[in-house]
Amino acid sequence: MKRKSIFSTMAVALLLTMSYACKDTFLDTLPTGAGSDVMLANEKGVNMLLIGAYAALDGQINGDDWASWSASVSNWIWGDVASDDATKGSDLNDQNPIVPIENYSVVSSNPYIENKWSFNYAGISRANDVLKIMAKCNPALPDATQTSIKAQVLFIRAYIHFELKRVFNNIPYITEDVNPVKVVNTVDAWPKIETDLKFAVANLPEEQEEVGRPTKYSAEAVLARVYMFQKKWSEAKPLLDDIIASERYSLMQNFDDNFNAANRNNFESVFEIQYSVNDGADGSTNAGWGDALNYPTDVDGTGTCCGFHQPTQNLVNAFQVDANGLPLLSGPVPNLKNDMGILSSDYFLQDTVTTIDPRLDLTVGRRGIPFLDFGIMRGSTWIVDQSNGGPYVNKKNMFLKKDKSTGSTTTGWATGVNSNNYRAVRYAHILLWRAEVAAESSSPDFAYATTLVNMIRTRANNHKLMGRCRTFVLPTQSDLIIDNSVPASNYLVNPYPSNFASLDYARKAIRMEMRLEFAMEGHRHFDLVRWGIAEPVINAYFEQDRAFRSLFGGVSSAVFTVNKNEYWPIPQNQIDLQPGILTQNPKY
Repeated sequence: MKRKSIFSTMAVALLLTMSYACKDTFLDTLPTGAGSDVMLANEKGVNMLLIGAYAALDGQINGDDWASWSASVSNWIWGDVASDDATKGSDLNDQNPIVPIENYSVVSSNPYIENKWSFNYAGISRANDVLKIMAKCNPALPDATQTSIKAQVLFIRAYIHFELKRVFNNIPYITEDVNPVKVVNTVDAWPKIETDLKFAVANLPEEQEEVGRPTKYSAEAVLARVYMFQKKWSEAKPLLDDIIASERYSLMQNFDDNFNAANRNNFESVFEIQYSVNDGADGSTNAGWGDALNYPTDVDGTGTCCGFHQPTQNLVNAFQVDANGLPLLSGPVPNLKNDMGILSSDYFLQDTVTTIDPRLDLTVGRRGIPFLDFGIMRGSTWIVDQSNGGPYVNKKNMFLKKDKSTGSTTTGWATGVNSNNYRAVRYAHILLWRAEVAAESSSPDFAYATTLVNMIRTRANNHKLMGRCRTFVLPTQSDLIIDNSVPASNYLVNPYPSNFASLDYARKAIRMEMRLEFAMEGHRHFDLVRWGIAEPVINAYFEQDRAFRSLFGGVSSAVFTVNKNEYWPIPQNQIDLQPGILTQNPKY
C-alpha cells in the first residue's frame, strides 16, 4: 500500500496552531466556542483537530516562539544537557536560563521549566478537544472511525504525558472529562498512561496508510518503555517480543543511515516525529523548531546557528575501546585528545592511534575529521565559545550540504532547521530494551541479552568514516591534504566474544551500548534516573569536567542531589494559579 505523509494536511495544522495559541499557562487555553463546535462536529472537523494534536507532538505550539526550545520533542535540554552527554553550548549568557538546568541549580520560576510544562499541556488540551468534539457529532461518526481516532488521540495524550512524567514525575493526568484546574498531581500518572496506551495497542492497525501516524507496534514500544521505567520487566517482555516477531523492522545497514533525511521512515523506524520544511510556515517551524539553535555556527557560510547542544568530553571518552574492540566498562577512562583552547589557525595533530568505536565520528564533529559533506571539521572556527561549550559539535541532526535549501529551511533566521525527522523509537531501541529485559528478569537470559547487544555492535562495524586529514593547520577548507583511502581515525569495534557472565557485567555492557547508540538523541538523563545511577554518574562527570569548564566549579560547585535532581520543580506559576491543587516536588 502506498503510504502518504501526514504532512499532506499540514496546512490545516498551521491554522490550528494559530487558533490554539498558548498563553503563559495551558489553563489559559480558550474554551471551544459554540460556533466552532458546530463547524467542527463532523468527520472532517474532527480530523482537522486530530492533525492539530499531531502537530503538537514536537512541542511546538506558537509558530517560531522561542520559548518552544524548552519543549523540543528531542529533549536536548532535559535528556542531554542535564546529563554527562552534552553541554548547553554557545556562550554562557546566550539562553542563560538553561545554565541552572545544566548545573542542577534550577528554581521553580525558571522560564524553561514553565514552558516545558505549559507547552506540553497545551498539546494535551488539543488531544482532549478531539475527543470532546467527536462526542458532539450528530450524526455520530461510524464506530470504526471513532475507535480509530480515539486510539490515535490516546496515543498522543499518553506520549505527551510520558514526556511530562519523565521531567516532573508528579503531574496531573488531564483527560477530556475532567476540569483541568482541579486535578491534583499527587496521584501517580503511570497507571493512566498505561491505560491510554493499552487502548492504542488494542485498536491501532499494524500499518498506517499515512506516514507519521502511530501503529500498534509504535504503541507497544512506548508502553514497553513505560513499563521499563517502572522496572516491570515481565510486562515489557511480550510487547517487545511481539515487535521483534512481527519482522516488520530491521536495523539499517549502517548506523548513520538513521540520521540522513533521505532515509526518513525507514525499516528501523518504529515511530518518528515528522518534520516538514518550506511548507508555508515562516522559518519552517514544522521542522523541529525546538532544535533551531543546535547547529554549528555558520559552517563555511551556511548561515547555520547557534552552537548549542555540544557533546561533552565525557561522552567522547566513552567511545574508546580496548585492544579487542570492546568498550572500557570499568576503571578511569582517559581523555581522548582534543583541541580545547587551540585556534583553527594553530597546529593540532589529531589522535589517530587510540582505538575508538566508529560511531564516535558519526555522532560527534571533532577537529580534523570529515563532517558529512561539508569537508573537514576545522575546530575553533566552528565553535561559539570553547571555554563554555567545549570543542565538539553535534552531527546527527545536521543536514547535508548538498541538501541546503531543499532539505533545510529557506525562510527565517534559523537556517539549520531541516527535514531530518526525530527518530523517537528505532528498532535499535527495541533490541537493547529487550536485552535489558532479558538481563533483569527473575530468570535472566544472558545469552539472549548478549546476542541482541552484539547485533547492534556488529552493525556499528559496517561503516567506518573514510578520509584521513593530513593538514594540521585549518583556518580554511583550501589546500587540504586528505587521504580518502584511509579511515579518518583508528576505528575498532567488535561483538562480545562470550555471553555476559553476570548481571553486573550485563548491566554495564547494555547501559554502555545504550549510551553509544543513542548519544545526543535526548535519552541519557532519563536512562540514568531509571537505572538509579544518576547521582554517582553525574557527580563524577562534574568532577571531571571542572578541568574544562568553570561552570561546574566556582564558589558553589555543581552537584547532583539524590532524591531531588532526578526530576525538576513544578513551575511556581502553575502552583500559584492552582492553590491547594498542585504540590511542589521534594526539596524544591
